[in-house]
Amino acid sequence: MRRMEAINRHVATRSHGEVHYLFCLDIDMVFHNPWGPESLGDTVAAIHPGYFDVPREQFPYERRSSSAAFIPEGEGDFYYGGAVFGGSVKKVYELTKMCHMAILADKANGIMAAWQEESHLNRHFLSHKPSKLLSPEYIWDDRKPKPPEIHLIRFSTVNKNYKEVRN
Repeated sequence: MRRMEAINRHVATRSHGEVHYLFCLDIDMVFHNPWGPESLGDTVAAIHPGYFDVPREQFPYERRSSSAAFIPEGEGDFYYGGAVFGGSVKKVYELTKMCHMAILADKANGIMAAWQEESHLNRHFLSHKPSKLLSPEYIWDDRKPKPPEIHLIRFSTVNKNYKEVRN
């Protein structure tokens, strides 16, 4: 639950002077194919592979209005995966700061959003639409069968023993 804070601090102290674009990727993923300039934008989000082909009503948005991550029924365009997001250094700084502040507000109210940081990321992108939207090919889950509309897996999860990892 401190990822947004850590990224924000890193951008403030280092990234802003070193790079133009920054991507935040889960560490338990693997690259299968290249990413090119097609993935660059001011703010970049990837459609979650578990929800790219389901109706919005099935998205696991935070539905409790007491949470800063709340998304009302009938709202939202996509369900974005928290394992891949990025963009210009300035926009990543703003995004992570806003998400971190929302997480702190929830914590002060004794709330943890349904999907923690991913819920806050989805709330942020509801109000601040990403300028670049990546297909689920950039955030695939290899445990899922590959449907015909997914052509080239670029980045995907690594199979892991969740019970072992969480102990």
